Amino acid sequence: MYRFALIIFGIFFFVFGFVTWLNSVLIPYLKIVCQLQSNWQAYLVAFAFYISYFLMALPSAWFLEKVGFQKGMAWGLLIMAMGSLMFIPAAENRLYEIFLAGLFTQGTGLTILQTAVNPFVAILGKPESAAQRISIMGIANKTAGIISPIVLGFIVFSDIESIEKQLSIASNAQKDQILTQLASKVIEPYSMMALLLVLLAVMIRFVSLPNVAPQSIESDSSKSLWQYPQLVLGMIALFLYVGVEVIAGDTIIQYGISWGYSKQEAKFFTSFTLTGMLVGYVIAIFTIPRFLSQAKVLTISAILGGVFSILILLTEKAFSVMAVALLGLANSVMWPAIFPLAIADLGKNTSKGSALLIMAIAGGALMPLLYGSIADWLKSERLAYAMLVPAYLFIAYYGAKGYKKRNW
Repeated sequence: MYRFALIIFGIFFFVFGFVTWLNSVLIPYLKIVCQLQSNWQAYLVAFAFYISYFLMALPSAWFLEKVGFQKGMAWGLLIMAMGSLMFIPAAENRLYEIFLAGLFTQGTGLTILQTAVNPFVAILGKPESAAQRISIMGIANKTAGIISPIVLGFIVFSDIESIEKQLSIASNAQKDQILTQLASKVIEPYSMMALLLVLLAVMIRFVSLPNVAPQSIESDSSKSLWQYPQLVLGMIALFLYVGVEVIAGDTIIQYGISWGYSKQEAKFFTSFTLTGMLVGYVIAIFTIPRFLSQAKVLTISAILGGVFSILILLTEKAFSVMAVALLGLANSVMWPAIFPLAIADLGKNTSKGSALLIMAIAGGALMPLLYGSIADWLKSERLAYAMLVPAYLFIAYYGAKGYKKRNW
């Protein structure tokens, strides 16, 4: 009955993944183009993109109530297209601030889409199989995430070694010209992305979607959202999960470079992380809820994440980088498990609860900045990964006990 709707949402999740995981390439790329001096500055890419979820989630929920879910999705795609087009003046002038503004605008459009689509997918079927449906969406998301950094990396890093050699001996005027040419490489791909997003926005206006979500998640202010422990603890778990996921995907290229891998080699590393996530999603589809509950899988995944984090610290070069990539496997089913567990039994508060969970995506903004600050302070990107261990411990607690709480 809902197969067509799930196909449409699968397309959306593909778009989410394609746009989101371009950031892993943009971080080292903009570090060169904009001549950034620290890891902290470079990870402002992730901050600008993900902080939009925190700032715009509640306005997005209000906006969707006013215009409806289907029109809201179209507007979300158009806002993402506007953010993509901002890369044109940013590249032409090599202004980091405009790049960040474009990323924030893209994130705003994605916030509207995520606020609408995630509860839709969770509701379209039995609650105990929600993680399975979201895992199917995750396959579309991470397949795009595997492809996008390779594509953008091929475009912007195709001759990066020779460019860096030229920069090392160039005069200031020559260096400015070389960097401007390098910056222009993102204009065509982001222009094409904007066009595709506009076409998707037009398409969504003419398809027929079930009217499940607005009826099922009508808001009710009779009970405070902070009175739901499963939601509040779920927000914290989701904040930490998104943070560790973004760190695993967005830092691995830079981390590989710090071990001496060339940018040509390192551009594939994010795709390794996302391949691990893809494998995890496939496992989830066949095991949830038939063999394992959503909560049990979440606990196991968090323990694995802690183990892989310790391996990053204890190993070197290829093994340490591979441990970062394996975090993708550990992280894969966390969103599909946490989201339905956190909105369980919210009733008419599901819409507002969903918006709060979308706000928790801000973990992807703040935790990479913290990682970058620790790496700069310790002068070691490897030791900075130690911050992941307590995050995984809390997520394991939520999967074992936290989600069951119904009273404080």
